Amino acid sequence: MTELKNDLFLRACLRQDVERTPVWMMRQAGRYLAEYRATRARAGGFLNLCRSPELCSEVTLQPIDILDADAAILFSDILVVPEAMGMELTFGVGEGPKFPDPITCRADVEKLPVLDDPTKELGYVMDAVSTIRRDLNGRVPLIGFAGSPWTLATYMVEGGGSKNFSKVKAMAFNDPETMHLLLEKLADSVAAYLNGQIASGAQAVQIFDTWGGILNTRDYKEFSLQYMQRIVSQLTREHDGRKVPVILYSKGGMGWLEAMADTGCDVLGLDWSIDIDEAKARVGDRVALQGNMDPTMLYAKPERIRAEVKDILAKFGHGNGHVFNLGHGITPDVPPEHAIEFFKAVREESVQYHK
Repeated sequence: MTELKNDLFLRACLRQDVERTPVWMMRQAGRYLAEYRATRARAGGFLNLCRSPELCSEVTLQPIDILDADAAILFSDILVVPEAMGMELTFGVGEGPKFPDPITCRADVEKLPVLDDPTKELGYVMDAVSTIRRDLNGRVPLIGFAGSPWTLATYMVEGGGSKNFSKVKAMAFNDPETMHLLLEKLADSVAAYLNGQIASGAQAVQIFDTWGGILNTRDYKEFSLQYMQRIVSQLTREHDGRKVPVILYSKGGMGWLEAMADTGCDVLGLDWSIDIDEAKARVGDRVALQGNMDPTMLYAKPERIRAEVKDILAKFGHGNGHVFNLGHGITPDVPPEHAIEFFKAVREESVQYHK
């Protein structure tokens, strides 16, 4: 593989010395960029884009060129895993993802296979990873990712997005054995999928637990956290002579940071509901922290964005182990020049904390 020219992100994930705080953002390849919208239109739809390694590489590299991000993240979708397990997945125009035939009972779960060989049903993702690594040519590291078992299960049982998650919670509370069987299959499938990404060239991986925060403490540990722990325990943690950092992100899960750190992950992703100095005090030097500016701050004027960046940097303070990011993904109608200013502010204002 080509020598990595900018490894700030990987060093920060491992709490090693860096010259400045690295920055990337969730959904950095997305609809806020005209370049992305043009590529998606050429692809003829979102899933077509996901299934084209060359176009995935194109949109993955767009924010590296435009924002000068310190890491690239694979362009894909978390729901390719349940689709590969045999569930029909659709994305209607102007709609979110839909599973027309959702899981309703144990028989539905028993029919689902465990994906033990990601080069088969998800080979196009592995091809995308290797294509992106080739096209990056060592500029920055590539992050792979997957959804957490609980988050995937919410879509599979609800049939799509949900406001109250009544179906998936009813299954968890009324038929926990079935829910645990589903989560076990998903955890082992996701572990194999992430290991496939690592073997194909991903240099770090992130597990997105988007809906862990809808659970209370007891149920989060039972239905979400233990299955992320199961994934972490199966992951390949070194490749090409480098350690592969593992990032856990539970939106709405800031009350459980200590338990998340106990999984053995390297980095905790923070949403914007906690001050980063509090998070740092709670987990100490056990893990690095990623985050955590409110994504809606990107609607503010550039000088206000810079002030927010300075505030978060000051709260983290001197020392290593901070990857700057948003607390969730950038929203589609943010002006691109505001995102550019955000990245510039982090690069310029963070140097003083690493002398």
